[in-house]
This record gives sequence, structure tokens and C-alpha cells, in this order.
Amino acid sequence: MPPTLHVLADHRDALGEGPWWDAEDETFYWVDSLGCAVHSARLGSGDISTLPTPGEVGFVVKTCSGGLLAGCRDGLYVHDGAGWQVTWQGDWDTSELRTNDGKTDRQGRLWFGTMHEPETEPAAHLYRLHDGRPHAELDGVTVSNGLGWSPDSALMYYADSATGSIRVFDHDAATGEIRNGRIFATDTRPADPDGLTVDADGCVWSAKWEGRKVIRYNPDGRVDREIDVPVSRPTSCIFVGSDLRTLAITSALPDIPDTEPLAGAVFLVDVGVQGLPETRFDDRQLPG
Repeated sequence: MPPTLHVLADHRDALGEGPWWDAEDETFYWVDSLGCAVHSARLGSGDISTLPTPGEVGFVVKTCSGGLLAGCRDGLYVHDGAGWQVTWQGDWDTSELRTNDGKTDRQGRLWFGTMHEPETEPAAHLYRLHDGRPHAELDGVTVSNGLGWSPDSALMYYADSATGSIRVFDHDAATGEIRNGRIFATDTRPADPDGLTVDADGCVWSAKWEGRKVIRYNPDGRVDREIDVPVSRPTSCIFVGSDLRTLAITSALPDIPDTEPLAGAVFLVDVGVQGLPETRFDDRQLPG
């Protein structure tokens, strides 16, 4: 029997993205990129809190001090309870580029990327925040998307959606450096690899934009299973809950309105395996 999907709440996003589970406060966070908002919810409550952001938002993570760090169109912003404050502004052309997916690695370093909004030119980058400022780790990117690390942090997985492929890199956990990039898995159009996460078995879960599914890959890149979703645009996924055994899947609206009643919802599904905890971002690493 296929697993049963449950809808988190009677709420729809224009472009749900950036799911994040914070084990310390047992709260699920995600963003509506086009709706310019960070959402948060306690599982099982059905209540969603919404915090407007200063522009389109690609991701949100919790900080060690209990605040929020978000990537907006023009750079990085922090919220300490009193309001959003810009902490770093990018040097990109915001008429064509904006911040997209981002996440911390298991050592708490922030990684985030930009995307070319027309999705036609490899003009974006993947950044890593260290030494008090972001450094471009990869260039020639079109739509920087899913990020994830193996349980031992020896590998980093990364999706530039426009290429139709997920790449894997050797990752130095001590320094954060990546090298030896190669193809891990490739999708068949119209499906594109979007957000991703890694479970405790080292398997990679990838949401397929326009593919109506989330696919679990074995560590060798072979497809292990597929989770069908009732929307065309699942955008990302992460493990949530006290036991990290529930997969939360964000989604987006289709181009033709009102054709998918559940589009933009967050789905919850017990997939029978356990995920890995996320690491809060250390505020001391923020650009000064």
C-alpha cells in the first residue's frame, strides 16, 4: 500500500519552499517565496503563524540565539523578535537574480544560492558563509536549489534545477570545502530536481518540480522508491517530528489557477525511515 499523505493545514502558498524543522523548539518553518512570508507551525495544532519578509524569500533557518535568518531577494536578513534587519546585501542584479534555496550543513555553516529568475542564463552562484561573509563556491548556476549532506558529512548533494541533475561533491566537514563534483542522478523532463534532504540511511529524497512526486535515491544513485503527490509542483522536503520519521513536502501553485485544489499545501507522510536533525546557524558567523 502507498503511504497516506496528510495536509498540514487549510493553507496554500504561491510558492512554498525552504522547509526547516527545529528540534529544540519543535516547530516547523517554511517560506512562501512569492508571498514574501515565513510560516511556522506546531505539528498537530493546525495553526500557522506568518511573519512577512522584506521581499521574496528563498529560505529560512533558526539561529543559535533563537532568531531567524532568511535569504531574501537582495541578501541576508535576521529577525530577533523586533523586526527584520539586513545583515548582508548581495552584489547581484536584483532585476534578474534573487536568493533561492539555503540550508546549514551539519557543522552549522550556511550555504545558499541565487537563481536567474527568467531561468535561461547560468548567471547565478552557490555561496558558503565563512570568515564573516559569503564566498561563491560554484558559478555558472541557473537555478540554485536543493542542498543536503550525508550522515557522516563526507558528501554534499546539490541541485541546479535547470540542468535536470543532482550533483554530489566530496565535502570536508572541517573546512566546508567541496571538490570532485559529479552527477548523482538525472531527471527526465518535464520533471526537474528541486529541494532535497538526506535520511539516516544516507538516502537522498528529492522533490520533482512538474514531476508530481518525491523520489528516494539509494547512496549509489539508484531509485529506491517514489512518493506520488496530488500536485504537479512539489518543491522541497524535510524530516519533521520528535522522531524525525515524518516527511514534510512543500508545494507551489500551477501556472493555470484553480486546476489543483491542493497545490500550495504542505503534505505530511510517514515514509517508514528516520531523517537527520538540522543544525542551527551560529549568529557569530554573521557578516558584521
